[in-house]
Amino acid sequence: MTNSAVQHINLFYPEDALANGAGLDPINSADATTLDEMFRERVRRSPNKIAFTQFDIETNKWIGISWSEVAAQVERWQVAMQAEGLVKGDRVAICYKNSIEWVVFDQAALRLGLVVVPLYTADRPDNIAYVIQNSQAKLVLFANSKLWTSVAQADEDVSCIETVLVFCHDNEDETATQATIFDEKNSSVVKVHRVDNWLPETGSHLERGQATPDDLATIIYTSGTTGRPKGVMLSHKNLLSNAYNGMRSVALKPTDELLSFLPLSHALERCIGYYAPMLCGSAVTFNRSIPQLAEDLKLVQPTVLISVPRIFERVYNKIIAAVEEKSGIKQWLFKMATKVGWRRFLYQQGQEGWHPSFLAHSFLNHLVAKPIRANLGGKLDYAIVGGAPLSQEVAELFLSLGVNLLQGYGLTEASPVVSSNTKEKNRPDSIGLPLRGIEVAIMDKDELWVKGDNVMLGYWQNEEASKECLQETDNGIWLKTGDRAAIDEQGFIRIIGRIKDILVLANGEKVPPTDIEAAILRVPLFEQVIVLGEGRSYLTALIVLDRAAWQRLRVERGWTEHDLTIPELHSYVLDHISSQMDDFPGYARIRRVIVSLDEWTVESGLLTPTLKIKRPKVMEAFADQIEAMYAKKRSR
Repeated sequence: MTNSAVQHINLFYPEDALANGAGLDPINSADATTLDEMFRERVRRSPNKIAFTQFDIETNKWIGISWSEVAAQVERWQVAMQAEGLVKGDRVAICYKNSIEWVVFDQAALRLGLVVVPLYTADRPDNIAYVIQNSQAKLVLFANSKLWTSVAQADEDVSCIETVLVFCHDNEDETATQATIFDEKNSSVVKVHRVDNWLPETGSHLERGQATPDDLATIIYTSGTTGRPKGVMLSHKNLLSNAYNGMRSVALKPTDELLSFLPLSHALERCIGYYAPMLCGSAVTFNRSIPQLAEDLKLVQPTVLISVPRIFERVYNKIIAAVEEKSGIKQWLFKMATKVGWRRFLYQQGQEGWHPSFLAHSFLNHLVAKPIRANLGGKLDYAIVGGAPLSQEVAELFLSLGVNLLQGYGLTEASPVVSSNTKEKNRPDSIGLPLRGIEVAIMDKDELWVKGDNVMLGYWQNEEASKECLQETDNGIWLKTGDRAAIDEQGFIRIIGRIKDILVLANGEKVPPTDIEAAILRVPLFEQVIVLGEGRSYLTALIVLDRAAWQRLRVERGWTEHDLTIPELHSYVLDHISSQMDDFPGYARIRRVIVSLDEWTVESGLLTPTLKIKRPKVMEAFADQIEAMYAKKRSR
């Protein structure tokens, strides 16, 4: 392929947020060329500064640990890993919650040139076993012995494991330190250790790490929404360049406090919520659990969040539901606060002029917006939102209330961030501007291509898939994202949809289901949805209702608690879907629905560990109902 075939665009980068920033202390590419060098440099610069904080169950207190203390723990793990006979290039896997221990495991392995394979604690045992088997991990750290046992009993052959480590907590069966023999299926022996018995009392300092910039640092497995997950191979250079260039768009400060709640197994959280703060000297507190997130936000009062849209969509639904229950005057004040706030945001972005209503902003902010921001801790400077599309309505509400939501875009294969909005240049209907050092191009079928040091090495032991995704040209290797995109005159990128996710109706009309689904989810009653219609004459939807919202509606309407088939409910659902469809053509109208209260979960096999819906699996689970729905005579 020649250069002429690549349709370059003029690149519009945001101002370098790290350049000449007062009080900033970033580690740049001249200071560190590998992830472990970055860690050592941060320890050297900030030995006594608190690096990470987490809640200790035994003492019932939040415990902070300095960079030098983290380094001491890393050195203990390095000695123990070396004693297992692990050598550079061996894979080691971790299935544990976000914690100081996760960071220590990661840094010890990286220093030894080992390849870290993150596993999701919420994933199904058979999926975890598949990743272990596919990566041929020799050592695996599990949260507890129960999880390890469930993985060992899965159908996958995990005889590649030589050492298992477990953390034992109160009321958990003590795991022996002696060898445990697999059953005949695996015909091998594995050593199982409790971590506290396995680690030496003291560590040993390594003056030089064993990795080079181009060495493989990690294999992160994709969600597997349509099939088996693929192992994305990312080098030290891939991740380090992405973290650094991400901070050049939206800089972290040494005084920033992040609350980490997305799994560190997720590429976005790992790169921007863990490596980037290390680059900039920011502190990270680990959320106790997702059910405790609302409480932890108030306790920790973070200045920065890394999030997925669903978190803010749920808060949005709660805000709207609460407002609807208030008096008429309070509803009017809320409407005015958001109207003035949005107009003020556009003014600050240089998109509109000054307006007399701004004189009321201080009053409305104090009365309406500030109490809502207090539920997010009250000190939030901005939240980087990625992993899925952020709806315009949700973005506008929070921006109007003074919460800076910065939508970005990326994929694991890009380490993962490709573009992001910034506080100064924020177009919430876009995925922002490309990061510095990253080139983008629009190719055939409007596909977005990406080139830069962040592009993966390829898929682990899957040359065919790698060739499909990576395109070699005269001027470098491009990553084919699979997303259709458009770029405006100012350089802002907008995602049109997935190339392979377009529904083609029987009349030939093409419909992007994800856009319609995002619109439908603006209704607080709806928790999950997929839109159907491939090869059919009209669109339908599978919808899971929010249980609390359903109970309120049921009592209000006097409907039977367990009867989700009544025509009145379906009419209500279709009317509320229709209210969100003004921006879509007539053929995109939803004609029928299947309504459920049973949430699609990871455990049921209908969600990926990153909470993406496995569309084929959901359709398979509801196959009979779908056919029956389309077989009925259309009544609307």
